[in-house]
Amino acid sequence: MRKFLILSIFSAIFIQCSTPRPVANLASTSKANARQVSEIVVGAAQFDSYLPLLKDKNVAMVVNQTSEVEGKHIVDWLLEKKVNVKKIFAPEHGFRGTADAGEKISNATDSKTGLPLLSLYGKDRKPSEEHLKNIDIVIFDIQDVGTRFYTYISTMHYVMEACAEQGKTLMIFDRPNPNGDYVDGFVLEMKHQSFVGMHPIPVVHGLTVGELATMINGEGWLPNKLKCKLEVVKCQNYTHKSKYSLPIKPSPNLPNDRAIYLYPSLCFFEGTMASLGRGTDSPFQMIGYPDYPDKTFSFTPKSTEGAKNPPLKDQVCYGVDLRQTQNWKYRFSLEELIKFYQASPNKAKFFLNDFINRLAGTERLRNMIEAGKTEDEIRLSWQKELADYKVMRKKYLLYEDFE
Repeated sequence: MRKFLILSIFSAIFIQCSTPRPVANLASTSKANARQVSEIVVGAAQFDSYLPLLKDKNVAMVVNQTSEVEGKHIVDWLLEKKVNVKKIFAPEHGFRGTADAGEKISNATDSKTGLPLLSLYGKDRKPSEEHLKNIDIVIFDIQDVGTRFYTYISTMHYVMEACAEQGKTLMIFDRPNPNGDYVDGFVLEMKHQSFVGMHPIPVVHGLTVGELATMINGEGWLPNKLKCKLEVVKCQNYTHKSKYSLPIKPSPNLPNDRAIYLYPSLCFFEGTMASLGRGTDSPFQMIGYPDYPDKTFSFTPKSTEGAKNPPLKDQVCYGVDLRQTQNWKYRFSLEELIKFYQASPNKAKFFLNDFINRLAGTERLRNMIEAGKTEDEIRLSWQKELADYKVMRKKYLLYEDFE
């Protein structure tokens, strides 16, 4: 009976939303955005669902700057409710979300709460037995953007692994996926597994973190087929047809909706000679490098918070400006990557190293681009794996699908 009641509490109310994807600043306080965000209630706001389960428990939090509820950080909110939060684990970009991509995060103490801050993006990527020794429940509450190479889901995997090994419960406060209304791209080949791709899922996986965690458990992707004791506190009024504008930027270089929608397509440029505008006011909304033939548009990356040493720092880069592009479909595309490769005066140096293979999850992307294949030809090469993934994905959906 208790299990039935908990499942009933966690069930979500589904609505459909057919409006086009918004392109807005994340900090916007327009009435339209406020109404849109208020329609969807994130897992962290389902207080009656999870507070009884936290009573008299020692709790650890895996959180960052996106972990807000009712205008407060979830850690502060839980402490006000007398939940016994013992420590905080921080992912890439740190607890406050200001560190550079790839910058190692150090352990520290939170000045506001006095709680220990333990990094999961440095020497340790998985909580140790000592870290979880006196912990009953670990809460994961981080906003994802729905791509395989966004490392918050890799951190979640390692937290699941640690909890499974040590018999701890992982509670996930689910949040909407802003790119959750489609799936696309190469499915990762496990020989290319890395921290920017740990699971055999496509580039755009179409899952919330709660759904992905359920898939990781169900498909036996933890070592030795371990199962994590998992509780997912679902969103209300969210479906995979919903359009969701993030109220807080999920990382320093994804400042608005446009950048988030372009991110699945443009992240491949991280493995090339080009700049994606890190060190400007509009990262992931422009592409360029010094030798690009068309000199119509230019930008110069500078040292900024979240991009202290950006690629091509202080060099004038020429390329394309996607900030005002009206015909961009906001779906996964290889158009710009292929175009920039073809325009490169030094194709042998366009791809810097094998990082492009880790991002793509396969060698086929680079090989096919270098062979002069079209986007349609490249897309055809992943359709069988993508179709198989779609069938598997259906088993783990917690919300109404987009199809």
